[in-house]
Amino acid sequence: MHGSATSLATSVSSWLLVLLCAVSGAYCLRRVRDAGGAAGEAVMGFGMALMALPLGGGEGWRIPVLAVVFCGASLHALWLLRGGAHHAHHLVGSLTMVYMTLAAGTGPGEVQGHGQGHAAGAGAPLLTGALLLYFAGYVVLGGTRLIAAGGAAAAPAAAGRGGPTELIRACRLAMGMGMLAMLLTM
Repeated sequence: MHGSATSLATSVSSWLLVLLCAVSGAYCLRRVRDAGGAAGEAVMGFGMALMALPLGGGEGWRIPVLAVVFCGASLHALWLLRGGAHHAHHLVGSLTMVYMTLAAGTGPGEVQGHGQGHAAGAGAPLLTGALLLYFAGYVVLGGTRLIAAGGAAAAPAAAGRGGPTELIRACRLAMGMGMLAMLLTM
């Protein structure tokens, strides 16, 4: 019974992550007309949702498709770097998704044959740790900015332009937390 409760909790948390990423992707897709970087964020949101889907079987198609999509997103982010270093986060995020996709594609025999009991496709521990630190810092910084923007001084601006800006920050924070959650499960 403990095993089924654990699998239920894992399944529920996976579906919540899928929902969070899909809603973030949908919001970014809606913003594509207004902001150029929103297209990349929409691709990342939907890609993260697809990657987090708890599919039992039929995963042979998912890894190559996700690898191609995230490699394309990485090239797009690299292209955006021409406009300034503020697009570097998009490059880090898309390269992280490529890394997680490729790590998920490693076979269980490669890891379990060593008797260590790690999850299949765990990736390189040093790189995973560095990415965990990066996204943990991103989430803490984004949360701090969101809290600071929601202070008493920003309350009158919520009716105008402040509301959507806070929503954009919350969307980015949600995707950062989703990335952090996926890295933690590697």
